[in-house]
Amino acid sequence: MLNLSAVLEHGAREHPDRTALVSGAARLSHSRLNALACQVAALLAARGIEPGDRVAVSCPNVAFFPVVYFGVLKAGATVVPLNVLLTSDEIAYHLADSSARAYFCFEGTAELPMAVRGRAAFEKSPDCRLFVILPADPQAELHPLGETLPTALAGLPEEHPTAATAPGDTAVVLYTSGTTGRPKGAELSHENMVLNAVVADDLVARTGRDAFLVSLPLFHSFGQTVLMNMGLRRGATLVLQSRFDAAEALAVMDAERVTLFAGVPTMYWALLAEVRPATVPQHLRVAVSGGAALPVELLHRFEKVFGLPVQEGYGLSETSPIAAFNPPGRPIRPGSVGRPVWGVEMKLIDDGWNTVHGAGPGEIAVRGHNVMKGYLGRVHATAEVLRDGWFRTGDIARRDDDGYYFIVDRAKDLIIRGGLNVYPREIEDVLLTHPEVSLAAVVGVPHTARGEEIKAVVVREAGSDVSAEELSAWCRERLAAYKYPRLFEFRDGLPLGPTGKILKRELR
Repeated sequence: MLNLSAVLEHGAREHPDRTALVSGAARLSHSRLNALACQVAALLAARGIEPGDRVAVSCPNVAFFPVVYFGVLKAGATVVPLNVLLTSDEIAYHLADSSARAYFCFEGTAELPMAVRGRAAFEKSPDCRLFVILPADPQAELHPLGETLPTALAGLPEEHPTAATAPGDTAVVLYTSGTTGRPKGAELSHENMVLNAVVADDLVARTGRDAFLVSLPLFHSFGQTVLMNMGLRRGATLVLQSRFDAAEALAVMDAERVTLFAGVPTMYWALLAEVRPATVPQHLRVAVSGGAALPVELLHRFEKVFGLPVQEGYGLSETSPIAAFNPPGRPIRPGSVGRPVWGVEMKLIDDGWNTVHGAGPGEIAVRGHNVMKGYLGRVHATAEVLRDGWFRTGDIARRDDDGYYFIVDRAKDLIIRGGLNVYPREIEDVLLTHPEVSLAAVVGVPHTARGEEIKAVVVREAGSDVSAEELSAWCRERLAAYKYPRLFEFRDGLPLGPTGKILKRELR
């Protein structure tokens, strides 16, 4: 039997009284976290959720996330983490596409009423039969929109047998759109996730009593594997930050004696903008970057100010996520995402899957224990990216003589805004539903703080004078907050190639 919940159970067995989670004023030991996860597993079993069923979770970085995550795994079910910024319609799509049988939703705030959105989505999803609210106040017992987790767990046993699962059974479904189309669920097995957590543990130096600052969203693969799963396996303390704020992060690093920080490049940019000589964390020993290429200048600035190098890696949701990393014990090569990690192969290919020898460039293909099973319910989409165990990533890179990879471009039109993937096709589809929009193309443009900003180039219908403000409001109502365009340009026409395809490279 292999179950991802083993990374929690190991810490609970080896370090039962050590602090596992710091979430605001709350502190949970490894044994207490395991006990709460057992109660969630007992709740799911009592409500008829069976091994193999899928359970969706909308929750920021608060203690409820790991409690529910590992409770679902202990029950033998599959976790479907959802981005907390999704609209009600987007949540309903994910619930239906994943055939989720249960949904745990954080209450949220007045600005982000997650439970209101979640309840509306749940009511549109007849196959989803259990809705549980994760209250902002962990002591809350009543909520007008449904039962809360504290109430649901009352009286349930704190010990529950972990369901038997095979290594190839699906542990997690992570939604990603690739570069076009509606979101697709990447099926990651227990073997994928466990081995990637073990690899991460081997790649990152231990400092005794480790404490990790968890600012990366746990609904994303980077935060799940590199921070939560790896950290719990080694018995570290996870200091949760519900939303990244550079000033708060620096203060928390000092107060909680944080030894490891992992983030996307924009987080490093924000830390450098905020830090002062007196606020440089004194206990920080390891810094890890991923999610997008880290500018070399930013890497050098961080090393100079914080006194330690940044270890950069590479991966995708479909690869659990780690595929390559700048290996410890060797000089870090600025601009490189490193070499393939243990048990993983990487190569460069052309459009026809043919191997590109030498330096490249070419598209990165990955094979190993980290590669997903496929896209949930999408045979053709899976066949497009998987062949003979190789997964084509869509990312273009070069490779040096020592096997270090350097990302040179993103294939197609993917935009990475603040470390989150944004897919132009989805935004274009929304814009084209506006009655005064004739044609639209969405591209990413450079942005100092966010890496890229979203720009929409729009052709109005004849006689229309629709404004950027009107189109922005239209998109905000239909898309998550991180997806809608901030920049608009109006043209009489768009550049087209010989086949009628919009030439986005000219728009950039």
